[in-house]
Amino acid sequence: MAVGGTATGARRPQAALFLIGCCAAGAGPHVLPLQQQLWPAIALTVLLGAYALRTVFLPLLSGPDASSGGSPEEAPVAPEGGWPAVDLVVAARDEQAVIGRLVERLVALRYPAERLRIWVVDDGSEDGTAAVLEACQRTVPQLQVLRRSRDAGGGKSGALNAVLPQLQGRWLLVLDADAQLQPDLLERLVGFAEQGSWSAVQLRKAVVNADQNLLTRAQAMEMALDAVIQQGRLRSGGVVELRGNGQLLQRQAVLGCEGFNEATVTDDLDLSFRLLVTGQPVAVLWNPPVQEEAVTSLAALWRQRQRWAEGGLQRFFDYWGQLTGPQLGAGVKLDLLSFFLLQYALPVMAVADLFTAALTRSAPVMWPLSFVAFGLSGGAILVGCRRRNEGPELPGMHPFNLALGIAYLGHWFVVIPYTSLRMALLPKRLVWAKTQHAGQEAAAVELAAEDTDLSTQVL
Repeated sequence: MAVGGTATGARRPQAALFLIGCCAAGAGPHVLPLQQQLWPAIALTVLLGAYALRTVFLPLLSGPDASSGGSPEEAPVAPEGGWPAVDLVVAARDEQAVIGRLVERLVALRYPAERLRIWVVDDGSEDGTAAVLEACQRTVPQLQVLRRSRDAGGGKSGALNAVLPQLQGRWLLVLDADAQLQPDLLERLVGFAEQGSWSAVQLRKAVVNADQNLLTRAQAMEMALDAVIQQGRLRSGGVVELRGNGQLLQRQAVLGCEGFNEATVTDDLDLSFRLLVTGQPVAVLWNPPVQEEAVTSLAALWRQRQRWAEGGLQRFFDYWGQLTGPQLGAGVKLDLLSFFLLQYALPVMAVADLFTAALTRSAPVMWPLSFVAFGLSGGAILVGCRRRNEGPELPGMHPFNLALGIAYLGHWFVVIPYTSLRMALLPKRLVWAKTQHAGQEAAAVELAAEDTDLSTQVL
């Protein structure tokens, strides 16, 4: 692996150690004297509660954040020296329903045409994607198409690596095939990145089909929550993570990380840590957002979130030595530790605590941490959904929606423990699963796991 990451073969024992450690932390307090059983949970509550206050609530007291994107009425100002060259990059497999629409939207972006090139990697499509792209090329001179075989391997990372040597722009904007962009997005995004001297900027992700059902509505709230926490982490000296769709990357920064990691199931999360350990700053932009479809069924959500959970744990395992080394400051390390405990360790500890309580017929002891989990979730949803928003309307903040958003986030308390157990016990496989886009703003259907793997590699 590049940038000194851990060999992928070490992930299985690392996952086992993580699982054992979290289970011990969740079950261990039950052996303490009754009056001391809550002490570990209270100590963690204080630590993670302070983190929640610092990342969500305290930034509200420090005034407006420049990363909100400014007013849409303000004309974007060209950077000194003029607008830099930008490559728009899309990895597409079987995207016949949406790829033509996306090309039209990319052409409609307000940006100097001579400074813009559009790249679509047709990653072994077996539907009509190739024919749609051929038709687009006849009318769109900026469009370049690179075709890979179905079994080329590497998933989305492999597709991006295939086109990377041919890019010449200062920036590349990576998009999913279902991305929807407002016309002034690229000017504002590049202007923000150049002004802040960022190496990468992640756009807030907004859900276009939030009103389709309760699940898509909850995902819209989750995306707002995620962007609020990301901005809070940035403003408090922490870490911002890329989210795949809508990530603007400085080409030289990506090359300095030796491209995209083909040995992970989440190229965006992995690249986030590669940029971090090589000292490349990353920001997040609230307005304008990149719009995308949310999955519409529980089965699709389950498959998607397993991949996200596995990729999230993989990058911590792979870069643990560098994350704890001297090159990162104490503030960044504290942010990473707090996030790791909240996102990954807490769900496993909570399940271990419940199982131990049931076996010993005693009361759970990790319940004080629920104040942090519910407080952070509810607070970030409230802040995000009440913020000035361009793009699809965010769900209104009334008791039902707030309760729905908080309850929905409980799925991580099932996904994380299950994925951790699977990573620790089963033979390691790299599986890149895709979401099939229906080409309608209110439709996103996940294909069956075995039928939609972009690539499977046994390690």
